[in-house]
Amino acid sequence: MSAGRFSTLDFIEMKQKKEKITMITAYDHPTAQLVDEAGAEFILVGDSLGMVVLGYEDTLAVTLDDMIHHGKAVVRGSKNAFVVVDMPFLTYEVSSEKALLNAGRIIQETGAQGVKLEGGLEIIDAVKSITGSGIPLVGHLGLTPQSAGQLGGFKVQGKDPRVAKKMIEDSLALEEAGAFSLVLECVPWQLAKVITEKLSIPVIGIGAGKFCDGQVLVYHDVMGLYTGKRPKFVKQYAEARNEMMKGMQAYISEVRQSIFPEEKHIFTMSEEALAKALET
Repeated sequence: MSAGRFSTLDFIEMKQKKEKITMITAYDHPTAQLVDEAGAEFILVGDSLGMVVLGYEDTLAVTLDDMIHHGKAVVRGSKNAFVVVDMPFLTYEVSSEKALLNAGRIIQETGAQGVKLEGGLEIIDAVKSITGSGIPLVGHLGLTPQSAGQLGGFKVQGKDPRVAKKMIEDSLALEEAGAFSLVLECVPWQLAKVITEKLSIPVIGIGAGKFCDGQVLVYHDVMGLYTGKRPKFVKQYAEARNEMMKGMQAYISEVRQSIFPEEKHIFTMSEEALAKALET
C-alpha cells in the first residue's frame, strides 16, 4: 500500500489480490478519528447524514453546503482513510458543467479524495465530466436513496430481469466513464456477484451479499446509535447508545444530588485573596 492515505490504485490492487475493502460512513471529526484509527480503508461522508445526523425524513433536503461542512470535519479527523463525499440531490443531474463545478467545490473546500453520485447511463455525462477533470469518482447503483420515490420506495432492486440487465449495463458504463469504484445497494447477491466479476474496479456492497469486493454500513447503525427502522442488511456491532444513555443519566443524577462536582474537579483560592476581592 502507498504511504499516507489510501489511493485509488490501492483499492484496485486490493480487488486483484481479493482483499476485502471496508467502508463506513462518518459525519464529524471524532467519528472520523475513531473509524480511521480502527483501520477502515474508506470513509464515506454520506448524504445519509440527513436522516442520522440532521433529523430529516430522507436525503433530499441535504444541501451541498451541508456536505461540505461535514466533509471538512471528517477529513480533518482522518489520516489514512480515503474520504469520499456524497454529491447531494440536484448537484449533478442538471448539467455536466454544474456537476463538475459542484464536485470541484467539494474537493477544494473539504480536502476529500473523491466524490460519489447515484445513477447510471442517465448521468454518465456528469460522470465523464468529473472524472475527466481528474476527480476520483465512486458510482452508486441499486437502491439509490435520492431516487427512492421513483424506484417504489426503499426496497431491493434488480430482481426483475430487465432491471438487472440495465444495472449490469450501467455498471459497465460507469467503469468506462472513469469511476474507480462502485457501490451496490439492496441488490440480490447473485446479481451483485455477476457485476463484481465483470468489473475491474472494486464493488462495495450494502445489502448486496458477501461476493462484493468490500462492504459499507452507516456508522450509527453499526454502533447502535440510530433509533429509526433498521434495514435487514444491517448488523449492529455495539450498543453504544445504551452506554451513552447510562452515562448521561448518571451525570444528571449526580448533579441533582450535589455529588458532582467532587473535590478533585474544582479549583480553589486562598481565603486572603477572597477577602481582598470582597473589600469595599
